[in-house]
Amino acid sequence: MDDDELVFASDELTENVLSKQAKWRILVVDDEQEIHQVTSLVMNDMVFDGHGISLEFASSAEEAKTILAADQEHDIAVAIVDVVMESPHAGLELVQWVRDELKNHTIRLILRTGQPGEAPEESVIRNYDINDYKNKTELTALRLKTSLYATLRSYRDIRIIERHRRGLEKIIDATSQFIECDTLSEFASTILDQISVILNIESSQIVCCAVVKEYTQKRSDLKVLAANQGATEHLAIDQTSLTATVDARIADALQSKRNIETEAYFVGYFTTKRGTESVLYVENATPLEAVQHHLLGVFTHNIAVAHENLKLRDVIKESQKELSYVIGEAVEMRSKETGSHVKRVAKISYLLAQKYGLTESEAELIKLASPLHDVGKVGIPDHILNKPGKHDVDESRIMQTHPTIGYEMLNKSDNPILQLGAHISHEHHERWDGKGYPRQLSGKNIHVAGRITAVADVFDALGSKRCYKGPWDEDEIVEYFMQEKGRRFEPELVDLLLADLPSFLDIRRQFPDQPD
Repeated sequence: MDDDELVFASDELTENVLSKQAKWRILVVDDEQEIHQVTSLVMNDMVFDGHGISLEFASSAEEAKTILAADQEHDIAVAIVDVVMESPHAGLELVQWVRDELKNHTIRLILRTGQPGEAPEESVIRNYDINDYKNKTELTALRLKTSLYATLRSYRDIRIIERHRRGLEKIIDATSQFIECDTLSEFASTILDQISVILNIESSQIVCCAVVKEYTQKRSDLKVLAANQGATEHLAIDQTSLTATVDARIADALQSKRNIETEAYFVGYFTTKRGTESVLYVENATPLEAVQHHLLGVFTHNIAVAHENLKLRDVIKESQKELSYVIGEAVEMRSKETGSHVKRVAKISYLLAQKYGLTESEAELIKLASPLHDVGKVGIPDHILNKPGKHDVDESRIMQTHPTIGYEMLNKSDNPILQLGAHISHEHHERWDGKGYPRQLSGKNIHVAGRITAVADVFDALGSKRCYKGPWDEDEIVEYFMQEKGRRFEPELVDLLLADLPSFLDIRRQFPDQPD
């Protein structure tokens, strides 16, 4: 079998999390030098997502701790850890140290042992936050590579979500600065400054400009809001002398009415409800990455809405919603579900929150945070996440870790949307009767946003096609919620849902799934 076949799923829609020259860092922790040599021989020619493997070795758990403690950026993707080394449970203690003391939930951990009696497989998988467990006597070269491909994919997806999370924080901060602008000059300067912050590069390295095309009854005007074509200081906002190349690229975006994304440059296109067309052009000395294209796309939207806000003093909220959807849709794509699901869950949660009596700002916050409810699924292996049949006991235990993974990813931020997203992720699988997971919370001990999103998520999922089932009809959905009222779901929320069922069903018609 060709090694490339072990990738199992297309990676065409994923983003690079490494520079072009970098390799995936793999740490092998084992007290047998022969294991180091064999592992090196097996994995020496491995390539995943266009990058090779860089192996590092430790002969004891203590030596591994030194290496991992120095990895402040969590660049080590996978650690393959022997159970029995300087002590019978040295590997297990190392795993616990990584998760509990080092607080590294990004690295993927593979345990392997030549003495399975020292660490029975079922108890280890149940009690330790690991991603795979292998017996050395059964560990062929093919199985080792298969396990490594799966864990590398999970690591990559977690890093992508992390980058989107940090980008969301920067964009929200930029949005607040736009709102505080009192003049067009301040607005122009903020555009240029925040682009360098979002891309995490020096402003002097960027060629950028922001353009709006406004329509009146008699004519249309093209205005350059901000431009800095590689200059050390920003050009005046009335500057109209763009280079012929930049001008042509902007004209192309305006004519085609779409984003243009290349490694060399980015042209973001956005049009508002008022008919204003906005273009953000960014060119950098080094190639632009896919994640930067995503962030710049959202930022283009911000500029357009913020520009109208400067004139009309409207509140900018769309950018927060869109990037929440981007993160939610990234998870949905990986689990082979459509991005329409997260949009519907957001709309259903918003309507349910309003009917429940929450304030408009509380309902809006739930709408923005609810698309993040399943973000922790990026840490679940593909063969479990997309299994068409019922999960076995071990698979269910692993699947039930995704609420905690999502909470740990989002709870690090002080941003209110991500903070609420952390609660929703952690608690949307809890049950009103206390029989849910991961913490068996019950009743109103479950956060109200978690209770609302649980209803919205299940309501939409039941009416949707999944890898393990077809869509349910309306009567089946109603019967299910009546059965689970007071058990899985808060009774009042079920009553509100069923009392105005047509309004909730209409949301599905507004945001249908795309055909396969």
